[in-house]
Amino acid sequence: MLRTILVVSGKPGLYKLITRGNRSLIVETVDAQKRRLPIFNSERVVSLGDISIYTDDDGEIKLSEVFENISKEYSAKTVNLNPKKASDEDIVAFFTKALANYDRDRVHIHDMRKVLSWYNILVAAGITSFKEEEPAEK
Repeated sequence: MLRTILVVSGKPGLYKLITRGNRSLIVETVDAQKRRLPIFNSERVVSLGDISIYTDDDGEIKLSEVFENISKEYSAKTVNLNPKKASDEDIVAFFTKALANYDRDRVHIHDMRKVLSWYNILVAAGITSFKEEEPAEK
């Protein structure tokens, strides 16, 4: 599911991939408005399924697993913490609950705020299952 949810650099929020055009992607906002718009080749686009968080053991953990941890901790409901207004200490405490062994040198506060914001957007849109789909064997 997270493979079709996109982050566009310079644009707020999350976008769901609808279709691929000749020189653009057609996306729809993941919110109540459901606006459709084109995203052109010149814009940086990243799938949530491709994002990982650094851990202390020099490894990485997929964002979907972090979302699963948050979902278990908060019973698949939005987190009552405003990512823009919360203090740094509150954000760190929240993120430590979600992923205790994150790399404190390479994961910054603004990254934690993005994860919180994305999680709340997805849950508000009704997306509460974050497990990666296993590819079917041929």
